[in-house]
Amino acid sequence: MAAIELRGLTKVYPGGVRALDALDLVIPDGEFFALLGPSGCGKTTLLRTIAGLETATGGAVVIGDRDVTGVQPGARDVAMVFQDYALFPHMDVTDNIAYPLRIKKVSKNDRRDKAAEVGARLGLEHLMDRRPGQLSGGQQQRVALARVMATQAQAFLFDEPLSNLDARLRLEARTFLKKLQRELGVTTVFVTHDQAEALAMADRMAVMESGHIRQIGTPAEVFQRPANTFVAGFIGSTPMNLLDGVVRGDTLEVAGCKVAVPAAAEGRLSDGGKIVYGVRPEYMTYSAEPADGALGGKVSIVENLGASHLVTLDVNDVNVQAVVPEGSEPAVGDDGYALPRRDRALVYLDGELV
Repeated sequence: MAAIELRGLTKVYPGGVRALDALDLVIPDGEFFALLGPSGCGKTTLLRTIAGLETATGGAVVIGDRDVTGVQPGARDVAMVFQDYALFPHMDVTDNIAYPLRIKKVSKNDRRDKAAEVGARLGLEHLMDRRPGQLSGGQQQRVALARVMATQAQAFLFDEPLSNLDARLRLEARTFLKKLQRELGVTTVFVTHDQAEALAMADRMAVMESGHIRQIGTPAEVFQRPANTFVAGFIGSTPMNLLDGVVRGDTLEVAGCKVAVPAAAEGRLSDGGKIVYGVRPEYMTYSAEPADGALGGKVSIVENLGASHLVTLDVNDVNVQAVVPEGSEPAVGDDGYALPRRDRALVYLDGELV
């Protein structure tokens, strides 16, 4: 197993498109690391550059103690699972799992034994003579994982491997994949556009935008303290409330209401300064009664989230959202008040967390 280090990694495509812009990143040995971001942010390009499927324009890729920047993909000792699994349709499960060992000139008997061993570990023993077209999406995914495991590579690279599964299978697969990675202890880089996957599975994660890394941290750090307004607006199943405001002494004027200065920003703001006030809907306490420091308005939308509801208030023509428990949701048109938790509210100055 091995750590992965990127030093000033740059990728520029013909026409000057800068897909990766001088990225520095260290992924420790054995870590499950997620790359998250919107389509086109560079996360798949970064993964493919680590794998050697894309050639770096500048910088270096170091795996373990080897600089592999100029090394061919097959000699980097990494294994990759693609979004479509890339299984050979004319081969059965045994031969698909054993294929990387065949490339390494492992004897036929040894590679079939290894395929059987890994297949059994992933619950595929009764499917070994089937071809990919005879398997479900979840079974194909396990074959792709088995093939990766059989290589005994220093690092695993996953390019949105759950995206072709239905919602229920995705939940099962991410639990299985995380458990498997912990058992194997292999350094893993996982690309996804699904924040729920990244938050649930990663030890640490990087949020990318336009070829840059905007924040690196644990899922809890990224969720609770987004480093900038881009990450704040991107992370979370319900978008963070990001509201323009002005500092008024020891309070903030936000959407025409007065709210307390968040604890983390106390004493660090200039009177009269323009800020962005951020608080997640999950950290808003909704009430039908007024309260000091609450944002009050009319309920304009109520969305059913299952065990809770997302309530949107029109506060002086500004939308403010709060999550309320099932059974306590208001009706559209009601007066309502959303009180931010002071210990969870954030302030952004020039787009960066104060």
